[in-house]
Amino acid sequence: MGGYGSGRRGGKDTVGQMRALDARKLKRDGCLEPGFSGQSTWSRGGTVIATIRFRVGQEASGLMYVQLMYRSRDRSEVWQDMDYRVALDRTPCNYGGSRVWFQCPACGRRVAILYGGRVFACRHCQRLAHDCQRERLDDRAARQADKLRDRLGWIPGALNGCGPKPKWMRWRTFRRLKALHDEHVGRVLAGARERFGVEVDSFW
Repeated sequence: MGGYGSGRRGGKDTVGQMRALDARKLKRDGCLEPGFSGQSTWSRGGTVIATIRFRVGQEASGLMYVQLMYRSRDRSEVWQDMDYRVALDRTPCNYGGSRVWFQCPACGRRVAILYGGRVFACRHCQRLAHDCQRERLDDRAARQADKLRDRLGWIPGALNGCGPKPKWMRWRTFRRLKALHDEHVGRVLAGARERFGVEVDSFW
Protein backbone atom coordinates (compact mmCIF):
# COMPACT_ATOMS: atom_id res chain seq x y z
CA MET A 1 0.00 0.00 0.00
CA GLY A 2 1.39 3.41 -0.95
CA GLY A 3 1.26 6.51 1.21
CA TYR A 4 -1.76 8.76 1.09
CA GLY A 5 -1.71 11.03 -1.94
CA SER A 6 1.40 9.43 -3.40
CA GLY A 7 2.27 7.86 -6.72
CA ARG A 8 -1.16 7.90 -8.38
CA ARG A 9 -1.37 8.41 -12.10
CA GLY A 10 -4.26 8.49 -14.54
CA GLY A 11 -6.82 10.02 -12.19
CA LYS A 12 -8.05 9.31 -8.73
CA ASP A 13 -8.56 5.88 -7.23
CA THR A 14 -12.07 5.25 -5.96
CA VAL A 15 -13.28 4.34 -2.48
CA GLY A 16 -14.44 0.94 -3.78
CA GLN A 17 -10.87 0.04 -4.75
CA MET A 18 -9.47 0.61 -1.27
CA ARG A 19 -9.41 -1.36 1.97
CA ALA A 20 -11.65 0.40 4.43
CA LEU A 21 -12.21 0.52 8.18
CA ASP A 22 -15.74 1.63 9.06
CA ALA A 23 -16.26 2.92 12.61
CA ARG A 24 -20.02 2.34 12.33
CA LYS A 25 -19.61 -1.34 11.53
CA LEU A 26 -16.97 -1.82 14.20
CA LYS A 27 -19.28 -0.27 16.78
CA ARG A 28 -22.24 -2.42 15.69
CA ASP A 29 -20.03 -5.49 16.09
CA GLY A 30 -19.03 -4.40 19.60
CA CYS A 31 -15.40 -3.85 18.62
CA LEU A 32 -14.96 -0.27 19.88
CA GLU A 33 -15.01 -0.88 23.61
CA PRO A 34 -11.89 -0.21 25.74
CA GLY A 35 -9.76 -3.32 26.01
CA PHE A 36 -11.12 -4.97 22.87
CA SER A 37 -8.59 -6.45 20.46
CA GLY A 38 -9.20 -8.16 17.16
CA GLN A 39 -8.44 -8.05 13.47
CA SER A 40 -10.02 -7.23 10.14
CA THR A 41 -9.29 -9.07 6.91
CA TRP A 42 -9.96 -8.40 3.24
CA SER A 43 -10.49 -11.19 0.73
CA ARG A 44 -10.55 -11.55 -3.03
CA GLY A 45 -11.96 -14.66 -4.63
CA GLY A 46 -12.09 -16.38 -1.24
CA THR A 47 -8.38 -15.70 -0.56
CA VAL A 48 -7.30 -13.36 2.25
CA ILE A 49 -5.19 -10.58 0.72
CA ALA A 50 -4.69 -8.27 3.71
CA THR A 51 -5.00 -8.35 7.49
CA ILE A 52 -4.89 -5.61 10.09
CA ARG A 53 -4.82 -6.08 13.86
CA PHE A 54 -6.25 -3.48 16.20
CA ARG A 55 -6.67 -2.79 19.90
CA VAL A 56 -8.97 -0.27 21.56
CA GLY A 57 -7.54 1.74 24.46
CA GLN A 58 -8.47 4.66 26.67
CA GLU A 59 -6.17 7.29 28.15
CA ALA A 60 -6.47 8.63 31.70
CA SER A 61 -8.09 11.75 30.23
CA GLY A 62 -10.89 9.57 28.86
CA LEU A 63 -9.76 9.88 25.22
CA MET A 64 -10.35 6.62 23.38
CA TYR A 65 -8.22 5.41 20.50
CA VAL A 66 -7.67 2.47 18.19
CA GLN A 67 -4.14 1.11 17.89
CA LEU A 68 -3.61 -0.14 14.31
CA MET A 69 -0.96 -2.78 13.61
CA TYR A 70 -0.16 -4.14 10.15
CA ARG A 71 2.60 -4.46 7.56
CA SER A 72 2.93 -2.20 4.54
CA ARG A 73 5.19 -2.20 1.49
CA ASP A 74 6.75 0.97 0.12
CA ARG A 75 7.61 1.62 -3.52
CA SER A 76 10.79 -0.41 -3.23
CA GLU A 77 8.66 -3.38 -2.07
CA VAL A 78 10.28 -3.35 1.37
CA TRP A 79 7.91 -4.44 4.14
CA GLN A 80 7.58 -2.18 7.15
CA ASP A 81 5.72 -2.75 10.41
CA MET A 82 3.12 -0.05 11.06
CA ASP A 83 1.90 0.62 14.61
CA TYR A 84 0.09 3.85 15.48
CA ARG A 85 -2.97 5.28 17.20
CA VAL A 86 -6.12 6.70 15.66
CA ALA A 87 -8.15 8.82 18.09
CA LEU A 88 -11.88 8.17 18.47
CA ASP A 89 -14.50 10.85 18.95
CA ARG A 90 -18.17 10.62 19.97
CA THR A 91 -21.16 12.77 19.16
CA PRO A 92 -24.61 12.42 20.77
CA CYS A 93 -27.49 10.98 18.74
CA ASN A 94 -30.88 12.70 18.65
CA TYR A 95 -32.65 9.84 20.43
CA GLY A 96 -29.99 8.89 22.94
CA GLY A 97 -26.69 7.08 22.73
CA SER A 98 -23.73 8.30 20.75
CA ARG A 99 -22.03 7.87 17.41
CA VAL A 100 -18.36 6.95 17.16
CA TRP A 101 -16.02 8.57 14.64
CA PHE A 102 -12.39 8.18 13.67
CA GLN A 103 -10.19 11.27 13.74
CA CYS A 104 -8.16 11.04 10.55
CA PRO A 105 -4.49 10.66 11.59
CA ALA A 106 -3.43 12.81 8.63
CA CYS A 107 -5.72 15.84 8.95
CA GLY A 108 -7.71 15.36 12.18
CA ARG A 109 -11.05 15.43 10.32
CA ARG A 110 -13.89 13.51 12.01
CA VAL A 111 -14.86 10.67 9.64
CA ALA A 112 -16.73 7.36 9.69
CA ILE A 113 -14.39 5.53 7.31
CA LEU A 114 -10.61 5.35 6.94
CA TYR A 115 -9.05 4.02 3.74
CA GLY A 116 -5.84 2.06 3.65
CA GLY A 117 -2.71 3.40 2.04
CA ARG A 118 0.61 3.32 3.83
CA VAL A 119 -1.39 5.05 6.58
CA PHE A 120 -5.14 4.64 7.00
CA ALA A 121 -6.61 8.08 6.35
CA CYS A 122 -9.83 9.76 5.21
CA ARG A 123 -11.08 9.92 1.63
CA HIS A 124 -9.88 13.51 1.22
CA CYS A 125 -6.34 12.79 2.38
CA GLN A 126 -6.17 9.68 0.19
CA ARG A 127 -7.52 11.78 -2.70
CA LEU A 128 -10.19 9.23 -3.55
CA ALA A 129 -13.21 9.66 -5.77
CA HIS A 130 -16.59 8.05 -5.15
CA ASP A 131 -17.24 5.04 -7.39
CA CYS A 132 -20.13 6.82 -9.11
CA GLN A 133 -17.73 9.56 -10.25
CA ARG A 134 -16.00 7.01 -12.50
CA GLU A 135 -19.23 5.86 -14.16
CA ARG A 136 -19.95 6.66 -17.77
CA LEU A 137 -23.02 8.80 -18.25
CA ASP A 138 -24.92 5.91 -19.83
CA ASP A 139 -23.95 3.55 -16.98
CA ARG A 140 -25.23 6.07 -14.47
CA ALA A 141 -28.41 6.50 -16.52
CA ALA A 142 -28.97 2.72 -16.50
CA ARG A 143 -28.55 2.63 -12.73
CA GLN A 144 -31.00 5.51 -12.28
CA ALA A 145 -33.49 3.88 -14.66
CA ASP A 146 -33.36 0.66 -12.65
CA LYS A 147 -34.05 2.57 -9.44
CA LEU A 148 -37.18 3.99 -11.03
CA ARG A 149 -38.18 0.59 -12.40
CA ASP A 150 -37.91 -0.84 -8.90
CA ARG A 151 -40.12 1.93 -7.55
CA LEU A 152 -42.65 1.26 -10.34
CA GLY A 153 -42.60 -2.49 -9.75
CA TRP A 154 -41.15 -3.24 -13.19
CA ILE A 155 -38.51 -5.89 -13.86
CA PRO A 156 -34.98 -4.43 -14.00
CA GLY A 157 -33.24 -3.68 -17.26
CA ALA A 158 -33.59 -0.55 -19.36
CA LEU A 159 -34.43 -2.54 -22.51
CA ASN A 160 -37.22 -4.60 -20.98
CA GLY A 161 -39.94 -2.13 -21.87
CA CYS A 162 -42.43 -0.33 -19.67
CA GLY A 163 -44.81 -2.02 -17.32
CA PRO A 164 -48.25 -0.94 -16.11
CA LYS A 165 -48.99 1.76 -13.58
CA PRO A 166 -48.92 0.40 -10.02
CA LYS A 167 -52.51 0.33 -8.77
CA TRP A 168 -51.64 2.35 -5.65
CA MET A 169 -49.90 5.14 -7.57
CA ARG A 170 -51.54 8.33 -8.78
CA TRP A 171 -51.52 8.92 -12.52
CA ARG A 172 -49.75 12.24 -12.08
CA THR A 173 -46.93 10.57 -10.15
CA PHE A 174 -46.78 7.69 -12.63
CA ARG A 175 -46.46 10.01 -15.63
CA ARG A 176 -43.71 12.00 -13.91
CA LEU A 177 -41.70 8.89 -13.00
CA LYS A 178 -42.19 7.32 -16.43
CA ALA A 179 -41.03 10.50 -18.17
CA LEU A 180 -37.91 10.56 -15.98
CA HIS A 181 -37.36 6.83 -16.62
CA ASP A 182 -37.67 7.34 -20.41
CA GLU A 183 -35.18 10.20 -20.24
CA HIS A 184 -32.62 7.92 -18.56
CA VAL A 185 -33.32 5.15 -21.09
CA GLY A 186 -32.67 7.61 -23.90
CA ARG A 187 -29.20 8.23 -22.46
CA VAL A 188 -28.62 4.46 -22.22
CA LEU A 189 -29.52 4.00 -25.90
CA ALA A 190 -27.34 6.94 -26.95
CA GLY A 191 -24.45 5.47 -24.99
CA ALA A 192 -24.92 2.09 -26.65
CA ARG A 193 -24.84 3.69 -30.08
CA GLU A 194 -21.66 5.58 -29.20
CA ARG A 195 -19.92 2.68 -27.48
CA PHE A 196 -20.87 -0.20 -29.76
CA GLY A 197 -21.91 1.53 -32.97
CA VAL A 198 -25.27 -0.26 -33.07
CA GLU A 199 -28.86 0.86 -33.05
CA VAL A 200 -30.81 -0.61 -30.14
CA ASP A 201 -33.95 1.52 -30.41
CA SER A 202 -35.74 -1.38 -32.07
CA PHE A 203 -35.59 -3.34 -28.83
CA TRP A 204 -37.48 -0.61 -26.98
